[in-house]
Amino acid sequence: MNNAKIKFVDSTDKAALYTIIFEKDDLSEYEKFLSKFRYDAELKRDYQVILFAVRQILDNGVFERYFRPEGKMRDRVCALPVTKSKLRLYCIRLSDKILIVGNGGVKNGKTYQENPELNGYVVDLQKFDKLIDNELKNGSISIEETAIKGIENKDFKL
Repeated sequence: MNNAKIKFVDSTDKAALYTIIFEKDDLSEYEKFLSKFRYDAELKRDYQVILFAVRQILDNGVFERYFRPEGKMRDRVCALPVTKSKLRLYCIRLSDKILIVGNGGVKNGKTYQENPELNGYVVDLQKFDKLIDNELKNGSISIEETAIKGIENKDFKL
């Protein structure tokens, strides 16, 4: 079982960006994604499209139109970019103002399930989504505009 926390990344008056950091890791999932593809010449365009999408989300809001649905119908897991791309960044869209970014990678097959690495990222986010939903329902955390209140010291057991 892995312990993880939600880490604040950035915010504007329109949106807030959070990520996940596992207890055993020095880097958050989003930082791992950024460092993994930052200097990849072959995927440079796809990487830049994702970074541009994240900037647009922070500037405008966490609207459904920016994401491609992933995961299951009952969860909030989605992916960037919405355009055709080899690269995927998996996220949880909590609201129109809050996004939790995870990790991602190169999608070579038709579905993320065909790639064990991508499938692992999505499954982790699905588990996280369920845990966050439980915490919201029991009132230990709350969403207020662009903030997740009570999340700072919350440990999640995946």
